[in-house]
Amino acid sequence: MSAVESIEVAVANLPPADLAEFRRWFAEFDGAAWDARIKSDARAGGLDGYADEALAEYRAGNTQNVGCGEVRTAPFAAA
Repeated sequence: MSAVESIEVAVANLPPADLAEFRRWFAEFDGAAWDARIKSDARAGGLDGYADEALAEYRAGNTQNVGCGEVRTAPFAAA
């Protein structure tokens, strides 16, 4: 049995209170791993293309309000 399969069996057999505690811990663990990956990608320039694309769309007026302020760009109509 692989390590992942062993973990799956162990998690499946946890009592409800322990499962809740595990889920809380894993959410924090997973969130920290995600944050570290995003920070690493940003430092390495891996997100620069997305930022450049978003800024170009904004400058071209191809944006719309998402509910936090007035709509200032065309061709989108105010909601």
